[in-house]
Amino acid sequence: MANYFITYSYLYHQKDMLEDHKRTGAYYNACIQNMAQFKDKVVLDVGTGSGILAIFAARAGARKVYAVEATDMAKHARRLVAAQGLAGTVEVIQGVIESVELPEQVDIIISEWMGYFLLRESMLDSVLVARNKFLKPGGALYPSHARMFLAPITTNQTQRRQAELEAAVDGWSDFVREVKQYYDVDMSCLTEAYQEEQADYFSRTAAWADVHPSQALGPPACLKSYDLLMLTLEELKADLQASFKLRLLQPGPVEALAGYFDVQFRGSPENPADSPVTLTTAPDPTGATHWGQQVFFMHPGIQADEGTTIEGSLSMSRRSDNHRLMDVVVKHKVITGLREGQERTDLFHIE
Repeated sequence: MANYFITYSYLYHQKDMLEDHKRTGAYYNACIQNMAQFKDKVVLDVGTGSGILAIFAARAGARKVYAVEATDMAKHARRLVAAQGLAGTVEVIQGVIESVELPEQVDIIISEWMGYFLLRESMLDSVLVARNKFLKPGGALYPSHARMFLAPITTNQTQRRQAELEAAVDGWSDFVREVKQYYDVDMSCLTEAYQEEQADYFSRTAAWADVHPSQALGPPACLKSYDLLMLTLEELKADLQASFKLRLLQPGPVEALAGYFDVQFRGSPENPADSPVTLTTAPDPTGATHWGQQVFFMHPGIQADEGTTIEGSLSMSRRSDNHRLMDVVVKHKVITGLREGQERTDLFHIE
């Protein structure tokens, strides 16, 4: 847990996130464009970081904001809140939300909990804990809904990573010869393990990418939709299982699948947002958010013609050695007219 939180205790990391204006702007608009929903409300900010979202909520008219932060960034948040003249409204509390106690229930919970491909980092767990502990009946979550998408793309990165894998394997052969020559130790018994290690890194580890819309070979499939007011911790912690159909509007090969998400700020049925806001991490010609897209490289590429369909399933589970990281299994086959190709399975990691 300490390793996860420590990155967020540095101002440079907070700066990186705040400089993502698509991200920060979406939260700002969700608050400021919905001041009627925030007026005189009690708000909880889970994982406040620098305190910026708590400041937005206070400026939107909240009567009280509890800003909870697990790291020493809390001291910077207190200073920033005070500098804005909001110390009387925003109370910064240092601690993990699972252990924190509040003097009252809240009307709104706001949090920027999303990780790569939405679920990496597993911070949504903490938001649901906060919801169960502190949110009043009829209260709102900001964001309130989330969706995960998968799209077929073309990319030169697949071949580049394959070339890097081959170079790494070739480099091991030279290393084995040198160690034998210099020290009379035969390292060849570890060759297979080294090759597997490198294949795991170069071929089976998803990569952050800034995908351009022109790389898409067809429209995305929506893998999963979440209503965060209704989602249970048990459902969230279970392995994600989703089926997909990807229809190609351009011929392949499909060299990778790009995973991304969006979230919506709709409030709650009892307190709906006047101006719903959507934050998307879809491929954008103006550039990616700091989440980018998670790219799952297909080697060899999926050979498919225009008009064909790739049908399959994606499962995502938490790593047994680190629940904040994810393992992904993609099973798929190409369907052309009445012809159905052989099913293929690819395993990936989201680090």
